[in-house]
Amino acid sequence: MTADRLQFGDTLLRVVEGDITVQEVDAIVNAANAMLAGGGGVDGAIHMAGGPEIMVECDEIRSREGGCPPGRAVVTTAGRLNAKNVIHTVGPIWASGRADEEDLLASAYRESLRLARAEGLRTIAFPAISTGIYRFPKDKAARIALTTSIEEISDGGFTEVRHVLFTRSDYDLYVRAMGSLSPPERPARD
Repeated sequence: MTADRLQFGDTLLRVVEGDITVQEVDAIVNAANAMLAGGGGVDGAIHMAGGPEIMVECDEIRSREGGCPPGRAVVTTAGRLNAKNVIHTVGPIWASGRADEEDLLASAYRESLRLARAEGLRTIAFPAISTGIYRFPKDKAARIALTTSIEEISDGGFTEVRHVLFTRSDYDLYVRAMGSLSPPERPARD
């Protein structure tokens, strides 16, 4: 295994540099806002690439459930994306660590993986949730993303969980975070 991938039983955990909208996976995770109203960054790129079908389903969810609170996840079609579905999750806005942001971010990853498992989606690609306009510190976010993924994939149900980073610096940060996981958090490699 290289520094950007770890094998956990039948599941490959990978860190890749690239564009999340072109990933060929069962589910792409969208870093959405609580109103599922589209926006900028990853959210805007996913809606633009996927087309209006995604927003139609987001509108239905918003009408039915009022949106998606931080730490939760919902699923829609993927429209024109190379995926079966989009899982929309809402990460926290960073408030200097005073508003349970770390727990909410872990919950966003956990709920996305649990929803994917429940829907039978075996390959999933995540962006770096909450690290853009929501200002979550990238080093903390990388650690939370990877450790939460490892905790959830230990229950099986996935063939690949991919963390897709748009910039080389974010990719390098995630690779370093993967390499620094303490032994209790890193299961033996196959």
